Amino acid sequence: MEYRKKTVVASVTGLTLEGMDIMFISFAMTMIIAEFHIDLATGGLISSVTNIGMLFGGIVFGILADKYGRVKVFTYTVLLFAIGTALTGLATSIEQVYVFRLIAGIGAGGEYGIGMALVAEAWPKNKQGRASSYVSVGAQYGVILAALISAVILPTLGWRALFFVGVIPVIFAFIVRRNLDESPEWLAAQKNKTAVKKKEKGKLLQLFETPRITFTTLTLIVMATVQIAGYNGLMIWLPSMLQQSQGLSVSSSALWTISTAVGMIIGMLTFGIFLDKFGTKRSFGLFLIASACAVFLYSYATGSVGVLLGGSIVGFFSNGMFAGYGALIGGLYPVQIRSTATNTIFNFGRAIGGFSPILVGFILQSYDMKVAMLYLAGLYCMSFLAMLTLKKGNDDQVNHAI
Repeated sequence: MEYRKKTVVASVTGLTLEGMDIMFISFAMTMIIAEFHIDLATGGLISSVTNIGMLFGGIVFGILADKYGRVKVFTYTVLLFAIGTALTGLATSIEQVYVFRLIAGIGAGGEYGIGMALVAEAWPKNKQGRASSYVSVGAQYGVILAALISAVILPTLGWRALFFVGVIPVIFAFIVRRNLDESPEWLAAQKNKTAVKKKEKGKLLQLFETPRITFTTLTLIVMATVQIAGYNGLMIWLPSMLQQSQGLSVSSSALWTISTAVGMIIGMLTFGIFLDKFGTKRSFGLFLIASACAVFLYSYATGSVGVLLGGSIVGFFSNGMFAGYGALIGGLYPVQIRSTATNTIFNFGRAIGGFSPILVGFILQSYDMKVAMLYLAGLYCMSFLAMLTLKKGNDDQVNHAI
């Protein structure tokens, strides 16, 4: 039990720091654009570069974690992430910002899947949903923490000081290395000759080794992409949509963001319980359909109460599912490729889903909020149909825990 708690604490802290770092860019963007005299599109590339780094880091560090151990590689990802974040504060040109954000993204991309693999291997099957949800709320804690730190540092010390906070993960990495033992399941697999033989095949290729595994991998990539695309489309554009359609002030939009984040946290914790009790298809099915309905109906919300309450409900369902992907992906692949699978699949979703705000922006320019929300609702319906194709199988390579 003590080891289980340590894996959750380590993974939650890692995801909190990652969420905090990503939001630092959002809060500091205006100052960065002003200092380097760049346009909005050039500034927006900072996030794109970070996402590319996450995809690359997710694949590379996922493979390394499966080969050399979860805790050891997890520590390196946090250190790299901290270095990239701190160096961002020293950048003297926008090109240097891109390079340092790429480094930070590589570290952050590796951290997520490894942390989820640790949790999946430490907790029993009937509690993995809840454990995964505990970890997933870390990203929302990071958003809140970033808002508080930014409010204190930006007005007085400027945007560079904000990124010097990136040295904190170095301390965290040291603590993790000293107090967390390697995953017992991974250690046992290393002693298994069959596991060692599989390991030699190339972990990334094992995600596409047979038609069944390939189909499962592609299905999960679709679901992860929808999850990220829906989240980005909602959180980046909804405050602006509401300011235009409802005449909300910036302060009211901030209140909306807080209420939606609270709904997301409650949704994640609830989804974890549902996942353990009702299984994958029922839990994801319910939340995906509810997300589609909630998002579409939200375009008709009016008044302060309706907007705030509706935002909480949308956040509850649409991002509540985020809590389940660690348990879902981790349960579908054996220990030998678990970190590789989790990191590769979810970071592909991040990279592709990261373009959703561009499409939402185009829709808003050409149409209106209702059409944009219909697009987001359609994404959740697509993910629902993809989820239905996940089936139990007799494949030795994949443990289909559906």
